[in-house]
Amino acid sequence: QLQASGGGLVQAGGSLRLSCAASGWTFSRYYMGWYRQAPGKEREFVAAISRGGGSTAYADSVKGRFTISRDNAKNTVYLQMNSLKPEDTAVYYCAAGDVSHYFGRDSWEYAYWGQGTQVTVSS
Repeated sequence: QLQASGGGLVQAGGSLRLSCAASGWTFSRYYMGWYRQAPGKEREFVAAISRGGGSTAYADSVKGRFTISRDNAKNTVYLQMNSLKPEDTAVYYCAAGDVSHYFGRDSWEYAYWGQGTQVTVSS
């Protein structure tokens, strides 16, 4: 199970930190990712992190503003979002996968998905 939290309403330029807590399986065996889906748009990749946390990847649209991290002792992955823009408004989903070597960028590489948390950035 994956439980995402931390979403909310924030003004442009502000920050939010999303958390995603895992339970029921061995968290450290899975790489983790964050995706988002805006109204009327397809779900898109945001960021990913390897099992040990040593490798990360970001979508170009968030690079330099968002940071993904994980705490395997707490079975939790985080997404620190700074300098938020109205176009970041979306439902954010965390996901876990184990089919790829380091991590995945495509949704098919993830087997488990959280319920999503809404992020709204006002202009």
